[in-house]
Amino acid sequence: MRTYAGHSTAKASNELYRGNLAKGQTGLSVAFDLPTQTGYDPDDQLSRGEVGKVGVPVSHIGDMRTLMDGIPLKTMNTSMTINAVAAWMLSMYIVAAEEQNADDDPEAVQKALQGTTQNDIIKEFLARGTYAFPPGPSMRLIADMIAYTVEHVPKWNPINICSYHLQEAGATPVQEIAYAMSNAIAVLDAAAEKVDPSVMPKVFSRISFFVNAGVRFIEEHAKLRAMGVLWEELGRTRYGITDEKALRFRYGVQVNSLGLTEAQPENNVQRIVLEALAVTLGRNARARALQLPAWNEALGLPRAWDQQWALRIQQILAFETDLLEYPDIFEGSVVMEGLVNELLEGARAEMEVVQEHGGAVQAVDYMKSSLVESHRERIQRIEAGQQIVVGINKYTETESSPLTAAGDGGIMTVDHAVEQQAKDAIAEWRAGRDQIAVDEALTRLAAAAAGDDNIMPASIEAARAGVTTGEWAKTLRAAFGEYRGPTGVGEAAATLESSDAVQAIQSEVERVSEAIGRRIKILVGKPGLDGHSNGAEQIAVRARDVGMDVVYEGIRLTPEQITHSAVQEGVHVIGLSILSGSHLELIPAVIDELRAKGVDVPVVVGGIIPEADVAPLKAAGVAGVYTPKDFDISVIMGDIVRIVAETNGVLDEAGVPAPTGGTVE
Repeated sequence: MRTYAGHSTAKASNELYRGNLAKGQTGLSVAFDLPTQTGYDPDDQLSRGEVGKVGVPVSHIGDMRTLMDGIPLKTMNTSMTINAVAAWMLSMYIVAAEEQNADDDPEAVQKALQGTTQNDIIKEFLARGTYAFPPGPSMRLIADMIAYTVEHVPKWNPINICSYHLQEAGATPVQEIAYAMSNAIAVLDAAAEKVDPSVMPKVFSRISFFVNAGVRFIEEHAKLRAMGVLWEELGRTRYGITDEKALRFRYGVQVNSLGLTEAQPENNVQRIVLEALAVTLGRNARARALQLPAWNEALGLPRAWDQQWALRIQQILAFETDLLEYPDIFEGSVVMEGLVNELLEGARAEMEVVQEHGGAVQAVDYMKSSLVESHRERIQRIEAGQQIVVGINKYTETESSPLTAAGDGGIMTVDHAVEQQAKDAIAEWRAGRDQIAVDEALTRLAAAAAGDDNIMPASIEAARAGVTTGEWAKTLRAAFGEYRGPTGVGEAAATLESSDAVQAIQSEVERVSEAIGRRIKILVGKPGLDGHSNGAEQIAVRARDVGMDVVYEGIRLTPEQITHSAVQEGVHVIGLSILSGSHLELIPAVIDELRAKGVDVPVVVGGIIPEADVAPLKAAGVAGVYTPKDFDISVIMGDIVRIVAETNGVLDEAGVPAPTGGTVE
């Protein structure tokens, strides 16, 4: 039983972990902040506004010591949601564990460690965006970790194949199964090049999965049974695995966050409970580890009390109900068997398509565009009322929620002073370390990256020497190069059947474009390190479908880069998307840069933005603010068109009403 947690500083997060463990949590699930996840130190330009927001900053071994202080690492089971820099985080975790147990043999300490590094880079290219290196070198790092852990840290799961984020990006159950299994094939094939064939059964047995479970919990349970069938099939036929224990489909789960709503957020509690049933009802396909989101994650960061509520749901299911007392209740079910077979047929067909593209690494572009398309179809079903979401497109009448009535709006807000404190702390760390030892460690790391040596030994030595996260990643970027993942926007198919709402917006776009002398052009940008691009992609696709010219360059843009694109492209409006909580720092920074370069076009903003932050954003010059409650993208598009018309003084000429600026009805 876990809750996904981490924020502000290593010290504050350690206090949170110890408190959660005291309440009955049985393992750790560490959330890192975006600079840490993408390999930047707190004082890097790209870290601006992101430090400590969505997780804990861990910049060096000193931070890892503090984070795990008082937590017995030899007996704790720790899950780390870390991907591009997973080798580095595991290296620091190993060093911290060895320091905790200084009287023990270091090799024995490593052999005792239990846990998981997420370490699934393909899904980062597809859905989450916290990659740091190109696909090839990234897969090499994963293979290095697998080879190292199988020998030295045998109880560690070096990778979680993550279908969770695929569903968050719009994947259907068939796509989630197919892309996860195709990903696993790519990982295992890469690992096979690094280890002796006799070791492959051990490698196969240490591959775990991290899955999603949506509110359609019967279908979701069938999905998991299908994944178990395919996993065993792959093991036997492709890798020659015969050990029944090694063939088990081992997975952990966090239930769906995509379906959590900002409107009537109290409804999220029952959604979470129902989703938990998908991974606990059937004994033969039951999750090994379960973590539940808090009810308020569509509003912002959950507080300790909110996480306690999520933990208590698990404890009640486990200890008050009879859920765990019976054999598999779906065994022999004709309905379940039919659902599983239907999903297997679809998944096998989609896996063949991925293999025709050359495998998961080569098929990243194909899978990305497919996910964008599936997500668009999901949104259109909600907009049309074909997919009911209570409180969003049906039963919207509501009483005021006491859960959000408090002064904090029902969420935790990270102190803005945390970032400066982190900058000061890392400067102090650099000043107090042995720089000669650091330089030597970085030289060895660079040599390992440039050659064929396993990256782990050099990384562990770098951790001991006091190298920082940013320095480790910078060294590998120098060896591996930079990379920008596909957006999937250009490949997404155009809408074939337009609703009346879409046709009305298309007409407005034509009239406003004619009035201002050329077609409306929108720049969609994601400033900062937030890689959750699903919303931005859907805005870009819908803007294209209603007739606008669209400029969308993907994630991880600085204010300077956004401004440069705005100048070069001559855009009429800029749409910025941020889900990481850094909007109050980054949005004004973008507007200031735009104005400094003489770009005077309206800026609209979307993301997880608390109501209390709307007024400051408007005061900074934002023309419209849209949050998850504004689910109808066509309505948002109409408002953006009207903002352009108002800015250019053509409302009357184009015959369009005044914009709301985000008060979307």
